[in-house]
Amino acid sequence: MPAPTEITPSQLNRLIGTPDCPIIIDVCTDEDFNQDPRLIPSARRHCFTKIEELIPELQGQKTVLICHKGLKLSQGAAALLRHHGIQCETVQGGIVGWRDANLPLIPTNKVPFQPDGSTLWVTRHRPKIDRIACPWLIRRFIDPKAKFLFVSPSQVLNVSEKFNATPFDVEDCFWTHDGDACTFDKMVTEFDLKIPALKRLATIVRGADTDRHDIAPEAAGLMAASLGLSRMYKDDIAQLDAGMLLYDAFYRWTRDASDETHDWPTNGAKG
Repeated sequence: MPAPTEITPSQLNRLIGTPDCPIIIDVCTDEDFNQDPRLIPSARRHCFTKIEELIPELQGQKTVLICHKGLKLSQGAAALLRHHGIQCETVQGGIVGWRDANLPLIPTNKVPFQPDGSTLWVTRHRPKIDRIACPWLIRRFIDPKAKFLFVSPSQVLNVSEKFNATPFDVEDCFWTHDGDACTFDKMVTEFDLKIPALKRLATIVRGADTDRHDIAPEAAGLMAASLGLSRMYKDDIAQLDAGMLLYDAFYRWTRDASDETHDWPTNGAKG
């Protein structure tokens, strides 16, 4: 049984990918981290000796700290944060327990971190499907504070170079379509997100983005909702904010409700 200030790996894993996910901070030593340079989805690294630097950011936020085994580093740093009024838990068993439970881990060499630990992405303006799905995936599983630039198609690679931003869903870049797979597929694979619900969502996104509604009946609905959003919003960032809720709903359906049916109670009733 976890201590009152602990959360189990399985409990935390249920929160990841949802709007209710806490801020997750990895405080492993460099020596421990370098032995297996992967992060829990949406986590970021911060030195345990400098944890109080984060107090202004963490005020009013639910926070979870993780270290190698869930012992002295994360527990001590979490206690310091609680002293300052931060609601903070530690992960039972640490990264070792998470790994032993075969839960997803993100290889950090695949994440295009900026020097300050953030990520900056750029793609074509007027997004429809892939260019909303990918930012949703990044913010929910990779970098909750990721920034996205939407620019003219002809300027994506130029902006990428001048602003050190990572291009996606355009030709002649790494994060783009690969054969029949769309950019969302590429990100799920490269970030090693072996999550059944995400795999199913990827099929729906692929069907909607490549006009192959035969591979998932839900693809037609996603396309219709996506095109509707693109007509509702002139501002691409406002459209992305609205689209986050759309993909939150589709993800929870693929994870928790895909076997549920709904019908009018009197259908089939004999008069």
